[in-house]
Amino acid sequence: IDEIEALSSIYGEDWCVVDEDEKIYCIKINDCLDQPKWTLCLQVILPPGYPTAEPPIYQLNAPWLQGQDYMELANSLEEIYVQNLGESILYLWVEKIREVLIEKAQSSDPEPDIKKTSEEVDEDDGDDFILDYQPIQEDPVKMLNYITSESQEVDEELPSIHHGNPITDRRSTFQAHLAPVVTPRQVKRVLEKLYENKKIASATHNIYAYRIYCEDKQTFLQDCEDDGETAAGGRLLHLMQILDVHNVLVVVSRWYGGILLGPDRFKHINNCARNVLVE
Repeated sequence: IDEIEALSSIYGEDWCVVDEDEKIYCIKINDCLDQPKWTLCLQVILPPGYPTAEPPIYQLNAPWLQGQDYMELANSLEEIYVQNLGESILYLWVEKIREVLIEKAQSSDPEPDIKKTSEEVDEDDGDDFILDYQPIQEDPVKMLNYITSESQEVDEELPSIHHGNPITDRRSTFQAHLAPVVTPRQVKRVLEKLYENKKIASATHNIYAYRIYCEDKQTFLQDCEDDGETAAGGRLLHLMQILDVHNVLVVVSRWYGGILLGPDRFKHINNCARNVLVE
C-alpha cells in the first residue's frame, strides 16, 4: 500500500488505477523530453505474494515495441527482480524503462510513426482543453473483412447481444455491449448489428476486443480495436485475459461530453466491460 501511494504521488496523471480490488495498475512512461518521442505503457498486476514471494505480472504496451526491443527490455526487468528479491521494484522498473526510452530519444533511432487520434491528448501541463475537430474514424467493421473470407457462404446465426448499464462521468457516457462468439464471422456480424443502432454508430469511440478459443489448435484467436482511443483496445483485451474469458466479444461505446477525463476514461471503459462480463 505504501508503495502504491508513493508511486501515485510520484507519477501523478501518468499513474492509472485499472482495478483497485485486483491490484491492476498502468503507468505511462516517456523519454522526459518537452515533446516526448518515445512512450510506453507498463501494466502490472500485483499478486498476493508481492513483493516477498512473487514478482509483479506485467505487460509492456507500445506500438513500436516488438521483437528484439521487447526481449531486451523484458530481460532487464527480470534482472532487476532477481537482484532485488523480496523488495518493492515497481519504481526501479519504471525508471529502467524511462532510461531505455531516453537512450532511444538520444540515439539515431527513427521516431515511431504513431498518430494519436483520441480526442483526449494527454498533456503534461494538466490544462483541460477541447479540440475543435473530430478525428476521422475508420469503420471498425472493415478491420475484420480480411479475416472473414468472401468464400464463406454460410451465413452464421447472429448471436444475442447484451447491453450493460451505462456509466456517466462529467458528461461522458460509457456503455458496454457483449455477445457470445465462436468465429470471426460472428464478431463481424455483431459489430454490423451494433452499428445499425444510430446511437451506437454516433459514439465518439466504439472500442472492442474478442477472444475465441480454438479447440483443434488449443490456442486463442483474439484481437482488439481502439477506434481512436489510443491503447484502450489493448487494455480491454488484457482485462479479458486476466479474467480468463473466452468465446466472447465486448464492445465499449463512449460518447464524449466535451470535458477531458484523463486516465479516468480507461477506468470507466474497463469497469463497464468488467460489469457486463460479470452479468
